[in-house]
Amino acid sequence: MSDPSRPRASLRTAVVWEVLQDALDRRVKAAGRESLDVLDTGGGSGNFAVPVARLGHRVTVVDPSPNALFALERRAAEAGVADRVQGVQGDARGLFDVVERGGYDVVLCHGVLEYVDDPAEGVRNVVAALRSEGVLSLLVAGLGGAVLARALAGHFTEARQALSDPDGRWGAGDPVPRRFTAEQLAALAEGAGLRVGAVHGVRVFADLVPGVLVDTEPGALDALLKLEAAAAELPAFHSVATQLHVLGETRGTSGA
Repeated sequence: MSDPSRPRASLRTAVVWEVLQDALDRRVKAAGRESLDVLDTGGGSGNFAVPVARLGHRVTVVDPSPNALFALERRAAEAGVADRVQGVQGDARGLFDVVERGGYDVVLCHGVLEYVDDPAEGVRNVVAALRSEGVLSLLVAGLGGAVLARALAGHFTEARQALSDPDGRWGAGDPVPRRFTAEQLAALAEGAGLRVGAVHGVRVFADLVPGVLVDTEPGALDALLKLEAAAAELPAFHSVATQLHVLGETRGTSGA
């Protein structure tokens, strides 16, 4: 898996990484501690966990896959942050069988809500892992991006199916169990008692631009990164984003 701090990988993660870094900085200042306790649910092989640990924070990754956790351990060791990254086998539903309730300053829930039986319960569960003043980073698959991708591939019936399906699925072969609109994602966070700032569209253009253009055209990668950042908070582009991101804060947490 890619590291969000590396240029080519940042096409897929830049918007989330920038928002997350800002949130971590604000929590450090508010808490008066240089190191935060971060929980990454479904964090896999450390896509975000290792870069977060590089910033000096302690990260616990909960993931059901032993292979992913093995890769996490290896990646953390290679990055020199093995002492700040802990992998634990488990899932969002049984989260408090393996981690402490109310023990974290920041919780990442990326690519998890698509797969849980009850997304609202899933959000309430991860919110319960936060301290009284904490931040939750939610990242999910966007409905509009999937519809656009199917249509551009010539699969018009599947695109229409995704639009009408309650879970945003384009058919029996769809590997993603559920997709969300920006409004649905914000409502889930607010329903769990969080204060929501901006909703961000992630990978608005990155999945549509030919890779060869980005790799060979001088300055294209940097220009595309800037375009993604400029469009991320504009509601008009949420409806075509591959992913949607929300940063939710507990009511007692001071804002930016």
